[in-house]
Amino acid sequence: MSHDLFTFGIPLTEKVLRTIAVYLFLLVGLRLAGKRELGQLNPFDLVVLLLLSNTLQNAIIGNDNSLSGGVVGATTLLALNWLVVRYLYTHPVVARWFEGDADVLVKDGEVQVQRLERELITPAELEAAARRQGLDGLQHVESCRLEIGGALTFVPKLPNDEEIRHRALMERLEAVLETQGALSRRIDELAARAPSRPAP
Repeated sequence: MSHDLFTFGIPLTEKVLRTIAVYLFLLVGLRLAGKRELGQLNPFDLVVLLLLSNTLQNAIIGNDNSLSGGVVGATTLLALNWLVVRYLYTHPVVARWFEGDADVLVKDGEVQVQRLERELITPAELEAAARRQGLDGLQHVESCRLEIGGALTFVPKLPNDEEIRHRALMERLEAVLETQGALSRRIDELAARAPSRPAP
């Protein structure tokens, strides 16, 4: 039992090299696949990520099912990720080249169709993402960015001066109509209370 827990199934060097190779492959692969994979805009994107993790698990561990092997693999992944993130933090030019830039998908209320096509995002997926963020549809979106991490950020349209004036006018009109209705009801009440005059 202790043999299975603490004895490596493959050499330690091979374990570390396997982990580094898979990590680098995923970095490059996800960069080439585009930001939509990270955003998981539809069930297919989620399925791909789940299958990637399951497929590449064996590439990391090889024939090693030991506890020690798992700990070494996990430690290598964490340390490698820390080094990469630290390097990219201190080298923003490399980080920008590697991570790419955010993409503007809606600008000034206009959907940028070419950018949607480049990112393989359908208008229906974009609209569904807008609804998840509390917007009724793309007609209420001023701008939308696909961030480097795959998240979609929406900025809602603000009412323009004409819409503000129209809304204020409608509110005043409703107030006048309410007042008029209240006066009419009061006049009817007073008329009902007034003693009837005998006919001459």
